[in-house]
Order: sequence, then C-alpha cells, then structure tokens
Amino acid sequence: MSIRGEDHRLVATDGSHRVTPAELFFDLVFVYAITQVTALMAADPSALRLLGGTAVLALLWWCWSCFAWLGNVVRADSGPLSAVLVSVMAVVLVVSLIVPAVYDDAPGGLPAPLVFVLGYGAVRVLHLVTYWIASPDDQVLRAVLRRTALFSVAPPFALLLLGTAFTGVARILVWLAAVAFDYLAVYVTGGKGWRISSPGHFAERHGLIVIIALGESIVAMGVGVTGLPLTPAVVAAVVAGLLVSAALYRLYFRLVSEAAEHRLHTLTSDARTRLARDAYTFLHLPLVAGVVITALGMKKALHQIADTGHYDLTEPLHGVVAWALPGGVGLFLLASAAVLLRATNHRSPALFTGAALCLVAGPALTLVPSLLSLALLAAALTTLLITHDRTARSGTGSPEQIVGDTGVPSAD
Repeated sequence: MSIRGEDHRLVATDGSHRVTPAELFFDLVFVYAITQVTALMAADPSALRLLGGTAVLALLWWCWSCFAWLGNVVRADSGPLSAVLVSVMAVVLVVSLIVPAVYDDAPGGLPAPLVFVLGYGAVRVLHLVTYWIASPDDQVLRAVLRRTALFSVAPPFALLLLGTAFTGVARILVWLAAVAFDYLAVYVTGGKGWRISSPGHFAERHGLIVIIALGESIVAMGVGVTGLPLTPAVVAAVVAGLLVSAALYRLYFRLVSEAAEHRLHTLTSDARTRLARDAYTFLHLPLVAGVVITALGMKKALHQIADTGHYDLTEPLHGVVAWALPGGVGLFLLASAAVLLRATNHRSPALFTGAALCLVAGPALTLVPSLLSLALLAAALTTLLITHDRTARSGTGSPEQIVGDTGVPSAD
C-alpha cells in the first residue's frame, strides 16, 4: 500500500496490513529497555528486586502495547505518526537509561523514579492523543478513549507518582498496585470500541517482541561472561543456554503464535478485540516476563561458571537465581498454556505440567552444579519440544487441529 502523497495525514490500515519498517525501528528502543530490566534485577538478585523489576517491565510493556494497537489501525509510517513514534522512542530511551536506578536512586542528576514515572505518563498521553486525532468520526472509540484516560491512565499515574515519595518495599508495592489497577480498569471497561483491523499484523507485532525478549536472553549470557576466560565449561554452558532459548522460540512460534493468530482471524468485531486484549495484551506480559527472568538466571549462571577465580565448577546456584533459571521458563510455559486456553479452549497437559515442575524446581537446583542446572533445563525443554512435534505430526497438535477441535471460547 503506497503512502506517496499522503505524508501529511494518517492512513488507515486494512485486513492485509503487515508490520512496517517504522515499527521495527520503534522496537529497537525496547531492546535496550528489556536489557535494562534484566540489569535492574541482576544488580540485587533478591525476591523483592525480582518483584520490583517485574513492575517496571509491566509499565514498559504498556508503553509498547499501546502503540501495537495504534499501529494496527493507522499505518505507523504515515503522516505525523512517524514523528510520534520517534518522540516516544526518545522518551523510552531516556526512561531506560535510569531503569537500574529506579529503586536505588544515587545522589546527583535527575531523580530517577520521578523521571521514569513522568516518561511513562508522557507515552500514555501521546498514545491517547494520537488515537483521538486518528478517529475524528468514530464516536464509540472516542468514548472509550475518554474512559481509558479517566480510569486506566489518570488513577494509575497518580499511584505511580505517589510511589516516588517512598523507598524500598513501599515503592514497589505502590507501583504494583498501579499496574494492577491499570489492568483491571482496561478489563472492566471492556473491549467495545477498540479495533483490530489486521489479525496478522497484531500477531506479528507480538511475535517480534517475543523475539526481542529471547534476544535479551542471549545477550545476557554474553554479558555474564564478559571479561572472563573462555573455558570448555563456558562453551558447554553457552550451548545449553542457547538450547533453552531455541526451545522457547520453537514452542512459541510453532504452537502458541500460530494457533492464537489462526483463532484471531476467525473472529470479528468485539469478540476479536476481547481475544486480542486477553491473549496478547494481558497474557503475553507474563510470557515475556518469563523470558526476562530466565535471562537473569542464565546471566548469573554463566558468570558463575566463567568466574573460576571466585566460584568452583561444582558450586550450585543460590537463592532467587536458582529459582529464576527454571522459574522463568515455568512462567513462560504457564503463560503459553493460558494463551492457548483463552484463544482456542485447548488445554495442554504438557505445558501445564512442565510449568508446574519448573516453578517448583528452584530448591532442587541448589543441590547440583550450575552447569548441570543449565544442561538439565535444556534437556527438559528439548524433551517437551520433541513430544509436541510428535503430537503435531500425528495431526492432533497442529494449530489448525487445535482451533478446529475446540470451538468458540466461552468468554466470547
């Protein structure tokens, strides 16, 4: 679809719309943002910091998700929207710079928590204003935008501002309350009024953010061994870590993404919007969070394996890091199973069982060397992947078969 001669106005999308280069460029800043969230968690790997990092990731997720919806109804490379995307990128880049300091603000410079909250608020406002300008004749959508501003933006933003006045646990709890309020407000206000013009575009956008998160897990391994000697144990650990990331990639794009997109294509109007909200905007957050938490575990594991001056190769992982390595994978599998259940009513015993085992495996990993922990996790995921592929070849696990066997989800 050409936009020549339309550089000064917004251009609506249609059902064949796909991801534009402008959106790929927009996503680059979130590569850095997700990397910074991992750094925030890694600086103080405790349960509390893990919770705080998840709150920050959820807020950054909203910043990205808002424009995934907008780019589905208005071409991201048309008219003033390109300028808006660059403006949002600038804000998110500045916000990302101070992510590692949002809970431990060092003296000097701008106050990191306040800059983070103000940047988040600016992105949400830019999203609503651009949506408003793009829909001059859509009174239903404009009513939704007003409700969103009043219930889903203003109250959580006030809570986030309040949180900057506190430190430690109090700030984390207030910010988590703001995230929960935002999610609840979006759910209560319903899906009526929002539009999904192109299911293919919407699914592709979320697939790209999953790729970004998986890329961070690979970068985290490299960061974990930076400045340390390359040993056979490090090579083995890197290969095992890559197998973990590759298995998550394969499970998502072969099983979850195809089935959810197939189902999204079959729905129309508000039913399609509700599925997009639930399966993508809501349930992809814990899926991405699972990858980020796994990246934290792999980063710490690789560092421990490579730093032979301070650690012995027989030493296991400790504390929250021992949980993060399998726990992040468990969260990913649980979210994947939930996406399938919401999109197709298909219950995946393998995913639910794998998720449960990974989520409780942390204490067991404190008893085995960190390299063996990585190898066991890679082996378990590879086994799960082989099991799924065999099921798919038998015709009972393909995306089309899953959707065809389940009918319409009751939530629709």
